[in-house]
Amino acid sequence: MSDEAEAGVLRALQAALAAEHAAVYGYGVVGGHIGGQRLAEARSAYDAHRAGRDALVREVRDLGGAPVAASAAYALPFAVTDTATAVRFAAGLEERVADVYSDLVRASSGERRGSAAAALREAAVRAVRWSGESVAFPGLAERAGSGAAAGGSASPSIPASATP
Repeated sequence: MSDEAEAGVLRALQAALAAEHAAVYGYGVVGGHIGGQRLAEARSAYDAHRAGRDALVREVRDLGGAPVAASAAYALPFAVTDTATAVRFAAGLEERVADVYSDLVRASSGERRGSAAAALREAAVRAVRWSGESVAFPGLAERAGSGAAAGGSASPSIPASATP
């Protein structure tokens, strides 16, 4: 792999790691506003994102990078005050995670590409479970018609794609 390709993979890994950090934080918010069966879904998603985060930390280190750290807090794109807003927020979190894993799929190859594709699929399935809606090309904002560009953000916020 060329140095440029490896740098692209590292950038995509770091973006995925940042999204996983935000998702872990976000599910803490979600869990505080829902109950019952949806709470079990939130716990499952929280655990999945923690595992994804931990795996990405190892991958970044394996490539010689310093894993991007989680922020102490994240700005939410809208007020999460009840079950309905928590569910809408969770769907947006998963859409964002799918976006960054889509970038990682494009940047990588081999086993890493397969893992990224699996993570993309899992995020897309969770997004559908939360929102009740699907898109033809999960993780590809330009194909989904949202008009939002995929990619990382330097600010510690949950992306606006999580808004209604």
